[in-house]
Amino acid sequence: MGGLQTGGGTSAVAASAHAGCERFRLTDSFVTGESRRSLAARLGEPDNSAGIPQARWIRAMTFEKLVGDDRFVAELLTTTMGQLGMPRPAAVRRRECRVNVGITATELTHAHRQAMLAGEATMLVGLAVPYLELEHVPEASSILPDFVIVCPRPADGDAAAGSWLIMGDAKDYERVRSRIDDGRMLKGFLQVALGAESAAAWTRLPDGMTVHSHGTLAVPRNAFLRPQAVVERLDDHRAEVRARAHERLAAQSTFGGGAPTQDQLTAYVAHLEATFDPGSCTTCNLFSYCRTELRSSEDPKALLIEIGVAPRQRSAMLPLVTGSGESGRAPHTTVAQITATVTGMPQWNRRPRIDQSGRPGTINLVLVKSDGSALGVHGVAVQPVGADGPGVWIRRTFADPQAADSRRAVMGLLGHAIRKHHEAGLEPVHLIVPDQPTADLLASAADSLAGVELSRLRWQRDKDCDRPLRTFDGEEADLPEPLTADERLAVSFLLEEDRARTMLLRTPIIDLHGVLLVHVVAGGPAVDSGRLDYLVTWAGAITPLDHRKVSDTVAEQSETPGARLSNWASDAVHHALRKRDQIVYDRLVTAALDYRVSVLERAFAILDGLPVSRLRDVYQALEGDAQQIWRRRQRLQASDLVRFSRMYPHWRNTQVEVLDADRSCGDQLACLADRSLARDRAADAGVRQLALATVIGVNPIRLDVRSRRLGDGVQVVALHVNDRSLVEQDTTTVAIQKGSFKLGRLPAGPLSAVEDIEGLVWQPVVEPALAVGDELVLADIAWFGKAFKSGHEIAVGRPSLDNQSAPKLDCTTTSYAEDPDGHRWCCKPHAAAEAEWSDELAQRRERGELNPQVWPPLIDTEHFDVTPGIDVPDPGEAPAPDSLTLDDLD
Repeated sequence: MGGLQTGGGTSAVAASAHAGCERFRLTDSFVTGESRRSLAARLGEPDNSAGIPQARWIRAMTFEKLVGDDRFVAELLTTTMGQLGMPRPAAVRRRECRVNVGITATELTHAHRQAMLAGEATMLVGLAVPYLELEHVPEASSILPDFVIVCPRPADGDAAAGSWLIMGDAKDYERVRSRIDDGRMLKGFLQVALGAESAAAWTRLPDGMTVHSHGTLAVPRNAFLRPQAVVERLDDHRAEVRARAHERLAAQSTFGGGAPTQDQLTAYVAHLEATFDPGSCTTCNLFSYCRTELRSSEDPKALLIEIGVAPRQRSAMLPLVTGSGESGRAPHTTVAQITATVTGMPQWNRRPRIDQSGRPGTINLVLVKSDGSALGVHGVAVQPVGADGPGVWIRRTFADPQAADSRRAVMGLLGHAIRKHHEAGLEPVHLIVPDQPTADLLASAADSLAGVELSRLRWQRDKDCDRPLRTFDGEEADLPEPLTADERLAVSFLLEEDRARTMLLRTPIIDLHGVLLVHVVAGGPAVDSGRLDYLVTWAGAITPLDHRKVSDTVAEQSETPGARLSNWASDAVHHALRKRDQIVYDRLVTAALDYRVSVLERAFAILDGLPVSRLRDVYQALEGDAQQIWRRRQRLQASDLVRFSRMYPHWRNTQVEVLDADRSCGDQLACLADRSLARDRAADAGVRQLALATVIGVNPIRLDVRSRRLGDGVQVVALHVNDRSLVEQDTTTVAIQKGSFKLGRLPAGPLSAVEDIEGLVWQPVVEPALAVGDELVLADIAWFGKAFKSGHEIAVGRPSLDNQSAPKLDCTTTSYAEDPDGHRWCCKPHAAAEAEWSDELAQRRERGELNPQVWPPLIDTEHFDVTPGIDVPDPGEAPAPDSLTLDDLD
């Protein structure tokens, strides 16, 4: 087999998103002797999609080099030890193991000795450790931990003193809206656990050295790639990777230690059961192989697996594929997806539009993200929509996508458009983007720039007081340039969206893909509908489509509709940038922007053909009121640069009631407007307020109500009759009031059980036109609050506004200066707040309570400091190994 490939630390099967798939686990290079990419090619289905863009690989390698750089060793080492409650080491060292097992064993021995004799702590980088239980197999490759920490271990009871070995790994995880996704952190710690388990079983580990129960991940502290240590207990992780390792060991002898033939490989892989998921399997090299297997199968259930129908729903949905018999119960979207796949035609929901896209006061924005930086932007295009309609698209490309000036330029363009809308009296403002990653990138960039600005205000105070400018870690800081008025306006707007994203009814940023997804269901895998261009293709279909052909065509395109580039386009842009070929670079970025603009405009054209809901103004009123509070924050520069995670605990506690009211109002409005959603909820036995009913008589109206909760004596209102939403009828009145939205002329009345009469008699004040067999969605009037005397009205309560820690209506620019105590929690400007914080930090620094004097080292949980200019190492242009996929990095 040419060497037993354990795959290195990055291929820990238990750490993969595909660990639940038998075919993935047992086609590891450890078993087959070759990478999955090579295996896929040998099986006739080469992988062309799961590779790693060159810019993304270089960024990961750059971060790995920074983790082992002398500038950050002391910080990573001491913060890890501090979090574990260990004493301050006498000194710290860094040693290189040069990816060699022998050198690693020697350096571990030296580090152990230094910990025992001198109380020093050592970080070892570039290690090579024999794979668990394969130490004595010479041809087996090693796992490659990014770093370990060796530090003193004091005597404990009968246990003599020795040293701790703390396993570590470097992961260049992007921070989205200031945090790292928990799922990615879990994967990272599983890889750390494999290293810990292998090291614990290594016989060359020095006597007296013990592998610690905790491990550490070095992740980016902020957008500047500065490493930060995160510590977690490994017990459960080590048990999981140990079980996976034993499974691999048992499978290692599958081919008798020799190289498998083509026929052996084909039969072996076909025999393994695949857990196919079109959403997550795309990062596996065998994705094309497994998908082709499903596409060529004659089993109708294979189609359901191919498009991602949940296992528990497949048996019930088979009749939709075979065309025989009645299908079982499933969510409307699942039924529509299967129907669209089989018929080749999109399935339209009958819900009218409630979104604000295309209306005056909106701003359309597309951008091209750089894979070389978490917040890198190659280009952006902005189009304001004024009272006279859409304006011209303003395009910008950036020669240095990673620079802060590029992010500030994006904010400047957006802020200028917002300001123009405000000056024209067009409020509230909505930002329209093609997908959620675009919104996430903008909010993350705003968070970073807000941190820079708050640090600047703090350091400006230090400068005014003739104090040295220091970062959180005590390093010398450089005073950055202040944000311009337009830049701050955009940053403030995006942070408002960041705080509002937990609310159903807040829409400062509108994801156009999400809007279109409400109205149309495409055929094929649901994950493909995550692309706006795929969804637009289906929505515009006038003849039946082949879902496989559409899926393959869209996947093979060089351009994408959202923030991220395709692998091919990313590499092309990256190479043009590295070669400093500005003409080619601009052409590529402009083409990417043009494609995104064209998709956005196609989506607008489709939405323009849909009916508009009578509740659209209700949603606009909710956002308008909320933005008035934000405008006060922004005008007074008070709490307008604060992200959600940095708000006061008191504010966060008060949000519980606000969120409950928002959720209740959002659910009620959605059930009033969307028949499909209301029907799905009414069919759910866990929903008490809604029920389905069938008309079994019309004079009087008699209903067969499919709910034990809505029975005799209960006041109910009909929300939908068959496919008709009653709130959309011209006869229904809609009044926007201060405390509620009042709806009138709806069929509402009590249900009555009458002896010797089948069903329940319903006596609404306003009788709808009904026929026997009609299906109704009924709602308990008590869900909407008290019943009105009119008998035909209901009220949807307006949620209270987020007015905590916000300027009041009577606050002015001088209110805080005139009465600091009275306005401390409403309109205190950021400049005053940061000046106070700067003074407090200066006093604590004088008392020796801040890094680097204090032990254990304090952790900067805000990640706001501007990192002093550092020379980022160039890892070169070596391509990513074929054995790795994005799943290994993310």
